[in-house]
Formats: sequence, structure tokens, C-alpha cells
Amino acid sequence: MKSVLLLTVLFLSTFCYSQKHELGNVTIDELKEKVCPSDTSAVAAVLFNVGKTYFSYAANEGFQLKTEVIAKIKIYKKEGYDYANQSISYYSYGGDVEKVDVSKAVTYNLVNEKIEKTKLNSEGEFNEKVNKFYSRKKITMPKVKEGSVIEYKFEITSPFFSTFPEWQFQKQIPVNYTEFTTYIPEYFTYNISFKGFLTPVIEKNGQRKSFDINSKERTSRARITSTQFSTETTEYGESISKYTLSNVPALKEESFVNNIENYTATIEHELSAIQYPGGLFNSYATTWESVTKSIYENENFGDELNKDSYFEEDLKALNVGAVSDNETIAKVFDFVKSRMNWNEYNSVYCDVGVRTAYKNKTGNTAEINLILVAMLRKAGVNANPILVSTRANGISLFPSRTSYNCVIAGVESNGKMTLLDATNKNAQPNILPIRDLNWFGRLIKKDGTSVNVDLMPKSNSKDVVSIIASVNEKGEVTGKIRDQYFDYNAFLFRQTNNSISKDSYIEKLEKRHQGLEIGEYSVQNSNDLSLPVVENYDFTSTNSVEIIGDKMYVSPFLFFAITENPFKQEKREYPVDFVFPDQDKFNISLTIPPGYVVETLPQPKAMTMPENIGSFKYIISNTGNQIQLLYTHDTNQAIIGSEYYEALKNFYKEIVNKQTEKIVLKKA
Repeated sequence: MKSVLLLTVLFLSTFCYSQKHELGNVTIDELKEKVCPSDTSAVAAVLFNVGKTYFSYAANEGFQLKTEVIAKIKIYKKEGYDYANQSISYYSYGGDVEKVDVSKAVTYNLVNEKIEKTKLNSEGEFNEKVNKFYSRKKITMPKVKEGSVIEYKFEITSPFFSTFPEWQFQKQIPVNYTEFTTYIPEYFTYNISFKGFLTPVIEKNGQRKSFDINSKERTSRARITSTQFSTETTEYGESISKYTLSNVPALKEESFVNNIENYTATIEHELSAIQYPGGLFNSYATTWESVTKSIYENENFGDELNKDSYFEEDLKALNVGAVSDNETIAKVFDFVKSRMNWNEYNSVYCDVGVRTAYKNKTGNTAEINLILVAMLRKAGVNANPILVSTRANGISLFPSRTSYNCVIAGVESNGKMTLLDATNKNAQPNILPIRDLNWFGRLIKKDGTSVNVDLMPKSNSKDVVSIIASVNEKGEVTGKIRDQYFDYNAFLFRQTNNSISKDSYIEKLEKRHQGLEIGEYSVQNSNDLSLPVVENYDFTSTNSVEIIGDKMYVSPFLFFAITENPFKQEKREYPVDFVFPDQDKFNISLTIPPGYVVETLPQPKAMTMPENIGSFKYIISNTGNQIQLLYTHDTNQAIIGSEYYEALKNFYKEIVNKQTEKIVLKKA
């Protein structure tokens, strides 16, 4: 089982008043600190965060895994109050469960030049059920205000040692000192993996440990029973590894990042082998093939997938026997989407099972999409489940039993793969919910073997805007707009706007663009997934033309212009994730006001990035009182490596320059 340390709180500032990382040593100077010396924008900082994971032996229970963490946090601003709260995830299903104990949780404040100490009370500590398998221990520290220092300790006791809690050295606030130490008996071997771009200092050591096994033996002689007690002491070697980092800067969010935790400095441990004295060598080493095989053989996956009697009558009613594969896929997919409702729980395993989920019309990702696969197979289609790690779950760089947390469906036909996810009402074949678009999944075949499947879209989703407008002598622009959304752009439009009223949407649109007033508005195909979403509306814009003297300076992109480069950093370590390839296309026709002529037009321009990652074309012309602008911007890859960052930054610089250039009109 994996116990993930989900710390809402953590990590630190670069000031350091004490070299000892112990609780209870809060000073007046620490409480008086107004800003973080290393990052004046920091809302909070972790003075230290120290953890250790070790094995504890109990006579009746054997080895247990224990993790202890102590932390000290400084709160600088109101926006940092959330760092005084903490959430710790733990496994809570069945007989073997994990336990979490919070202690020494104290808020320190400076009151009349004296240190006031407020302990966490029972009202600030509670457990929250996350799902069938996991719960959270949550604490909310008392009397938190600007200047507070927070301390706490927690312990996790776990009967599972297949994985350690992952340790994050880096957070979104500065970290002054972070330390994680593991104590591993010689019987256990772990695979260790690192994420992120920071390398901790590693110290390795060892020591001898022992545990006692108590036993008793009863003997009977001449009708007299006696009991003899004995203790056997077993010695073993224990390897100690300490990982430290100091003065870690805050992990800054950047534009177009998939999941920042993919790039956060982290260490993970997964069990590789166990060999007790005199026992057999048990290998737990994982490959992608073994991970998927173990999931497939689990009764809550493979056995559930093979059930099909519960939907037979409904499948017959769909009358899919005499139609093509594509029609069968469409009918079954639409039926499952319509019938089933996702309970917003991601899992590779069924919870209540496919029969109950089907009956109740509600299920998790595994139940809904295993139902879909089973129905497609029953209908004669070559369908298989695909294991996915959602974007929130992160990218799995190494094989692990916790690599995947979601299931979708895949259909192979005529040498092509069609991806399906019936948990979302707006999904279509090869148009998946955004959470699924996370590099690669693993397709499991009927015989239990598996292959990688690329989840990322390859074709560009279009957004086509047509504008016919006129500029009057006051500089007001009036006209009509037709905006067509295709594929993933249509999916996102439906996800965002289908649940709100037309008035609310128009209000949102007008607030987004200063000086915009929308008149008559209509939208087509918002519920017809086979067609693009089409918006038509009349508009007036009072913010697209500047009049200086006898000249007008017109922004031809009106309120659609990209006015700021989203890529501002000098360097970038993370890939740029646009989610899906995209094409923005504009066809703009402007009529200039009577009595004016064009003095200058922007120059046409075309630009292409290396490897054809992206391109744009800007073509503008003038005939009489008509100005025509044709613009196409293609982003041809969903994910762009950081090695192309400088080129991408310059590419967007040119886009901003072109889209903000003015047409100059002068009086004739």
C-alpha cells in the first residue's frame, strides 16, 4: 500500500536562528521577523522539516513501518494562513489499517513582547473520509496570524512496507532546511527514485540492531505440567541513509505546466526484495509488464471485466449485430455514457463491482469503463482496458504498483486505436476528459499482456473566428462574430459553459473584455457532440480604437489580441504543456469610417518554430474602405520540451508584437 504524505503545510525560509532542528525552541526574533530574507514575496516559510522512516518490531505483529515528521513554519502574510493547516492521507479500509498520531502541535505568537503558546485542541483535529480505502487526518492550528510560528509532529504507523511515504524536499514556499532519513533492515531491499531538478546531499551509514522473540514451552512429567519461558535475540544490520537540502527556493508555478509535482524534488522508495534469515528470496522488482499483470489478476479488475450477464438484455436492445464496428462503438459508447454517472472517484479497481454499479447507474472510473469494455467485447469489438495515471496523479517515470489510478477503454480496428472514456457526458471517441491526457497509458489484452498507448492528441483542435465589423467616426467598432469550436475546444466549451445560463455567460464574456457590449447572442450544437459548437453574436467595442488628432489607431484583433507573452522566465526547466495541439484561425473584415483612408498597415509576416512545433501567418490587405486580415496560429505539439523554451519565448514575443500592431487611419 502506498501512504502518501499529503502535507498542506510544509517548508521554509532561509533565515536560521538555531542549528538544532528541534521543537519548542521558538525565539522572539523569529516571531518579530516581518519578511522572508531570501524571498520577500513569500507568504510563509518552513524553518525546518525533518522526517524519518524506520522499521519497528513487535512480537505479535512482526515488522511495522513508522514515519515521524517534525516541522516548524513561519507565517508572514494572511495569504499564508493555509500553511498552518495540514492534511495527512492514510489507508483506512479493512483490518490492516494505518494510524496517524499528531502531537506537539503549537502556535506561537508575540503578545506584549512575550511569547504566547497555544496548543492544538481537539476541535482543530479531525478525520475525513476520502473514499472507501483512504482517509485524511486534518489539523487546523489555533490563533494563527501574521507573524505566527507553527510547530507540529506527526507519526504514521503502517503494516504495509511495499512503499515508503514519499518525501518532498521542495514546496511552493521557501525551504530553509529539509531532511529525510531512512533506517532499513538488511532483510529489505528498496528501489529508490528521485524526481525534480535538485539533488539532495546523501550520507550513508549503518548500525547493528536486534529484536527479541519470546517463546514458551509446556512439558508434562508424572502428571506435573511445567512451563518454560525463553527469549531468543536476533541481530541484524540496518542501513541508514540521510538526505538533506538547505536554502531551497520556493517552487514557482509557471505557465502551461501539467502537474508541478512531476518536477518537485522528491524521493520515493518501493520494495524490491525480502529475504529473512533461512527464508526464500522473494523478489518484488517491478516492470511495466508485471505491474499491469498484477492489476489484471486482481479480483476487482480481471474478474469484474469478465462478467457480462447483467447487461445482455440492454445490449440486445441496441441492435448492434448488423452494423459496422464504428456504429457499434458509437452506440455502445453513447449508451454507457448516458446510463452511467461518474462518482468522481478515480481507481483501477472496482469498488462496489460492475453489477451493482450498473444497477445503481453510478460508479468509479474502473467500473464505468470496464462495463464499456465488456459490452464492446460482447458486441464483437476488439476492446481492451487501458490503465492511466491522471494529470493530478502525476507522470510515472518508473514502474510502480501505484503508477496508475484510472481506467479508460481502447478499441483497435483497421490498424487504428480509438480511445474512449464513458465517465464524461461530453467525451467522444478520441476526445477524452482532460485529466486523462497524461503522456502514456498501458493497454491490457485478454491474455494479460500489455503495451504502451500514447494518450496525447495528435490533430489540431480548431477555433475559427470570423468577424465582420465597421468602425465609426467616434472610434466605436460594431459588428458580428461567428466563433466555431472543434474537437477539444468544443469539449472545453461544453464543460465550462453548458451548465451556466446564457446571461451569465454573456456577463462573463463582457467582464473579460473591457469595453465590450454583446447584443443578440446564440449558440448552436452545445449538446450535439457530432458537430462543432458555434457562437453567433452582435457586439460593440469601445476599447479597440484610439483617436489622436485626425488619426485613428485601430487594433484589428479587437479584444481577441494576445497582449502579453505568457513565457517570462529567463530559463525554464519544465516542459511546456499545451494539453492538446491547437489551431487559432481569424478571418477579420473591417470597414473604415467615411472620410478616412489607410495611412499604414502592419506588414504581413510568417514564422515557423524549429521542428515545425508551431507557426503563424499574418496576412493583411486594404481595398478601398475595406481591410481584410487572415491569421492562422498552429501549435502542432501538445508537449514542448524545455530545450525549445527560448525559441517558444521568442515565437510568442513575435505573436504579441503582430497582434498588438495598429492600423493607422487618417482623414482624407
